[in-house]
Amino acid sequence: MKILLLGPPGSGKGTQAKLISGQFGIPQISTGDMLRAAVKARTSLGLAAKKIMDAGELVSDDIILGLVKERLTNQDCQHGYLLDGFPRTIAQAEGMRDAGIEIEFIVELQVDDEDIIRRLGGRRIHEASGRTYHVEFNPPKVKDLDDFTGEPLLQRADDREETVRNRLQVYHRQTAPLIEFYSALAAGKNQGSNPRHIRIQGSGEIGDIQQAIIRNINTRHDGS
Repeated sequence: MKILLLGPPGSGKGTQAKLISGQFGIPQISTGDMLRAAVKARTSLGLAAKKIMDAGELVSDDIILGLVKERLTNQDCQHGYLLDGFPRTIAQAEGMRDAGIEIEFIVELQVDDEDIIRRLGGRRIHEASGRTYHVEFNPPKVKDLDDFTGEPLLQRADDREETVRNRLQVYHRQTAPLIEFYSALAAGKNQGSNPRHIRIQGSGEIGDIQQAIIRNINTRHDGS
């Protein structure tokens, strides 16, 4: 199973990535994790990336692609992998294809923007413990206070509505063309080498969404 998981911020993509990788016994691979590991291990690519990040600049697609290729040679990727957060642009997707990095399934989690804003905008945290609440879905016993300590709950800056809307705009600007790119590949004639595009409604119970993803992947895989 070689899976790419796409979804807007707040769609539950991180949760589903962990569940899917566990279900199929494949590693969840994110560029953030790879960058940190490569920098810590002081590999040649990691050192190059660290120099760029220390200068406050974005790591180039070439370095990221090199890290992905390097990571996929590890033994735990022998039976597949789940890519989380990469590629983000058409240029990165084309670079992956040119580099021979295969993807069998594009799983797209679809959630309306207003649902995302409700999910993230209503989130509150107890900073000291990391306990998370939601004003609508998981409210504290006393409004705006932690259940255990009675201390005030906070709203993270990146959960504020204006910030969430900006993050969604970036996602749609970068990812909408990417989804169209993969949809066109999935509709191509040479189905043996093109990824299958699976759209899943990302609103609902976590377990139901997980089962819908797994059912669709298994059906498409068995029918290939």
